[in-house]
Amino acid sequence: MRTDLLGLTADSLAALTNRGLVKRAGKEAAPELRTDPDGTVHGGFSDGVTTTLPPGGLDLARCTCGSLGVCRHVIGVILAYQRLPAEAAPVAAEADAEPLPWSPGQVTDDELTARIGARLMAAARRTERTGFTARVRRATSADPVPQVELATATVRFLVPGDLGFVHTDTVAGSRDDVIALAVWAFRVADELHPGVPEVRVDVGGEAEAGAGSGLERALALAGTVLREGAAHLGQGLDATIADVRRHLDAAGLRWPLLAVGDLAEQLTSYRDRSSHYRPELLASHIAELHARHRAVTRPDATLRSSVLGTAEAAETPLRRARLESLGCRIRSLGDQRIAEVYLAHSDSAMVLVLRRQWDGDDGAALARRRIATSTLAALATGTLVTESAVRSASRTVRLATGRISTTTVSPSRGDWGELPPSLVVTDFAALSRALDALTLRPVRPRVEAELIRAVAVARVKAVTYAPGDQRLDAVIVDQAGNTATVRATHTGAAPGRLDSLAAVLAGEEGELRFVSGVVGRTAGGVVIEPVGLAVGGRVVVPDLQPPGGSGRLMVAEDARHEPLTAALIDARGLLAEVAHHGLSHLPPTYDDRLAAAARRLTVLGLHRIVQAVTAFAATRTHACDEAAEQAWIDAYLRLDVALDLN
Repeated sequence: MRTDLLGLTADSLAALTNRGLVKRAGKEAAPELRTDPDGTVHGGFSDGVTTTLPPGGLDLARCTCGSLGVCRHVIGVILAYQRLPAEAAPVAAEADAEPLPWSPGQVTDDELTARIGARLMAAARRTERTGFTARVRRATSADPVPQVELATATVRFLVPGDLGFVHTDTVAGSRDDVIALAVWAFRVADELHPGVPEVRVDVGGEAEAGAGSGLERALALAGTVLREGAAHLGQGLDATIADVRRHLDAAGLRWPLLAVGDLAEQLTSYRDRSSHYRPELLASHIAELHARHRAVTRPDATLRSSVLGTAEAAETPLRRARLESLGCRIRSLGDQRIAEVYLAHSDSAMVLVLRRQWDGDDGAALARRRIATSTLAALATGTLVTESAVRSASRTVRLATGRISTTTVSPSRGDWGELPPSLVVTDFAALSRALDALTLRPVRPRVEAELIRAVAVARVKAVTYAPGDQRLDAVIVDQAGNTATVRATHTGAAPGRLDSLAAVLAGEEGELRFVSGVVGRTAGGVVIEPVGLAVGGRVVVPDLQPPGGSGRLMVAEDARHEPLTAALIDARGLLAEVAHHGLSHLPPTYDDRLAAAARRLTVLGLHRIVQAVTAFAATRTHACDEAAEQAWIDAYLRLDVALDLN
């Protein structure tokens, strides 16, 4: 007897297909049935359609109607089989009288492997090693279907002992590893809480308790993204991401928490087809989580608090604070405009970021937007005195709006030389040495405005414009004669950026004393991305100025990357494709392109990077997914760091 077919209720069939299909099948004429000795059921319909339903689940059903997936004829065969009077009725009556004393925990690992395959079984084992939480609900007379609620899915065992009739609320075949997780959750419940109708259990993770970095769940999430790729992940990971973020937040792991948040933002941007999505950013967030884990678990481990942010409070209310604005940057995210005001807090010698987001306006129109009792333009060019500022671990700041909070804003004269020495640059050579001495970016504290500085300018040497890149470059000189480059690129969100910057650099607005911005290195030189300018006795913010200018600029040749930089960028982009497509879904030409990139790096003498890239290529084709993941991490981190240092 096909007890699996007899045990399927209308609700179970609707869960496996859809309720409309079940209703339609119930209204049609019953087929003629015959059953083979092995249990295969055949159905013949009056219109000539024949359906075959072997044991093992609906996925194995075959029908001559040509429909893709389970059709109404398959459902019709099941309903007709359940109506057989002589043989099926006694078995069905017996099942209705007393539910079988069966638990999904009785399913063996061999049965699981046969159902989901070795690759997904290995993925489930990785999840088990890191540990997960599940809510187990046993079968009752009111609900005869046992089920498990996981962070990623709900798993229902519709037919006792038959994994062919397991229903999950994820896309079929995409996350079937949750079936194994549900079985293991039932095993723990059967052992620790036998007979309890509903219980929450923690599964696995014992080997990691009290040891490791605390990032195990985050690494499991990163592994899932790397194996499947952003292009093949839907919203099924949202619950997992939320669970990982809760654990990181509860453990006080501030920097990994921010990395997971950025990773989630990239996945959301891809699903929304947003221009904010970049495979390189997604890949960097995955690699960063592994880098932080390695930094605190290796024998010469780095101090945990600096790598994981464990010493940082989630929020710190500031007492009466005086915040000196260093300018503002406008970014676009689709139709939205994001304004970031940079505020120097002298008492703590750090720069804080006040962030706001609006729809629609650009540049000068955005400058008139209200923030608390002031405008964006006033905040971006003023001095703030407040008793209502609250600073986050990542150095963002918000202004409380309680009835007794007080905040005043007055115009700034741009006297940035009075700021703490760590925020002011007067010697470009010393700045270059300080940038070289920084901890590698993947394990640095994840703070906003980390490299915002006020840079003193002795004179402007040259100003050029690259039309192809829509980029303005200005060479500035310090008192010792060292040079640095002020670099700004046009964006539609700030249409007046280049015009106003060119006017100030040409001396049309008065004497340029300071440029504030993000400092960094490119091709061995210091580069500043400006956010504010101290001109005469006032502050000018290029991103908030209207477009229009009369000055003529020297047109520069479009800059091309040096061969070394170009090769590193191309190789990193190739590895970033893994995070986009997934290890399991790379295109057929990928290996040839990877080999070509390795040869190009060999010619340039980057032998260690070449070894890492070729090791990844080898493990991808001759080893398990986990070895390929680790080899990818090694190669991507080397390329990412090399580009930062170049």
